[in-house]
Amino acid sequence: MAKESKGKELQEALTHKWDNVWEVLGDKEKDRVFEINEEYKDFLDKGKTEREAAREIIRVATEQGYISIDEVIEKKIKPTPGMKIYANNKNKAVALFVIGEEKLEKGMHIIGSHLDAPRLDLKQFPLYEDSGLALCKTHYYGGIKKYQWVTLPLALHGVVMKEDGEKIDIVIGEDEEDPVFFITDLLPHLAKDQMAKKMGEGITGEGLNLLVGSIPYKDDEINEKVKLNVLNILHEKYGIKEEDFTSAEFEVVPAGKSRDVGIDRSMVGGYGQDDRVCAFTSFKAILDVEKPNKTAVALFVDKEEIGSVGNTSMESKFFENVVSELIYLTEEDYSELVVKRTLANSWVLSADTLGGFDPNYPEVLDKMNAPFIGKGVTIVKYTGARGKGGSNDANSEYLAKIRKIFNDNDVVWQMGELGKVDQGGGGTIAYILANYGMEVVDCGVALLSVHAPYEIASKADVYMTYKGYNAFFNA
Repeated sequence: MAKESKGKELQEALTHKWDNVWEVLGDKEKDRVFEINEEYKDFLDKGKTEREAAREIIRVATEQGYISIDEVIEKKIKPTPGMKIYANNKNKAVALFVIGEEKLEKGMHIIGSHLDAPRLDLKQFPLYEDSGLALCKTHYYGGIKKYQWVTLPLALHGVVMKEDGEKIDIVIGEDEEDPVFFITDLLPHLAKDQMAKKMGEGITGEGLNLLVGSIPYKDDEINEKVKLNVLNILHEKYGIKEEDFTSAEFEVVPAGKSRDVGIDRSMVGGYGQDDRVCAFTSFKAILDVEKPNKTAVALFVDKEEIGSVGNTSMESKFFENVVSELIYLTEEDYSELVVKRTLANSWVLSADTLGGFDPNYPEVLDKMNAPFIGKGVTIVKYTGARGKGGSNDANSEYLAKIRKIFNDNDVVWQMGELGKVDQGGGGTIAYILANYGMEVVDCGVALLSVHAPYEIASKADVYMTYKGYNAFFNA
């Protein structure tokens, strides 16, 4: 047998190539990939809104032995290693803690994701009638391509708070027997002017009106008969009237369940994978944590898609307040300084998605630095846009630690960035946590068709992200 050349030996020793997950997995672990992704699809289907996702997280967590921080405070329970605690922020954000062996002051291992996703919200006074049709006005939430939301079966998910305090949960369009809703579009035969516009202008925000009915109420003495018939149906089924819309939150999302994609069933297609894929993987990872060295925290926040503002977002004091409560219950001598040390000494994975390399659109990505579907969890040193504006930009020391954790635990990972320089960009919650002095790096799943009504993830990447998050919690 010919001896391998010195150059080839040197090339193998010094150069690096990112692995394809499917090529390195054994048969047993491949079975695990498909098992976990069945759980993932179920999570996506049960949590199409931030409220639903938070509710599902709390439901499963309590079944797994987590107790509410409110109960811990009320009963003055001292947190001990292995204790599992959850905190619910207004039913839209959740924090899960597994208390570690080390004191909180030594820092925590935190994985932060977000539960909100791009969608359409009903306006506060949405229902109207025009030309014999009943429609609802909407306002889009987050960064969407508006043209993607027309002629698509849509479902309505919402909560109505009545004046007397009664809370009514409403979901229409998900059951096979339910009706669905649509936003109409022009037929090509009459769309000459529309099609001459730029893509971003062909469908306007005020044009995203939801078609909800067309049968008039039978009474010749009234006007707006179709609108009244819709209101009557809602009143008969849910006991609500038009004024109740003013204290309601309705989200319009794609109807139907998530699905396997590809003849080999290697991918998942579904709504809201940005960022519920990272929420699911970090949630599943912390459920497997028993008694970590550092306190493990899975943080699920709201409002990331609109700039992390509001009292359920990462910018709120919710997380800091909960940590303060835990320290007060744990430490004999509570002080604000201990809270600051706890936060500053913590490590974070900002768990969010980014666009994977798409051969249909190669011109917007640097192929040498883009993440690829099927090559594992992606570490993103910086996000931001144009000159790294708005980016956390993780330091080398911390990146080396994460790299070692993943390598030591056979996690297939890759590096990635969000598009070519000057092409565009985006942000995550990383910079907010970094403000406390924490070590933070973005780390999550690369998707295709990010922010579209249906996004696509590799099942292999979902699995490796779960595996990587679990290794981080236990490091």
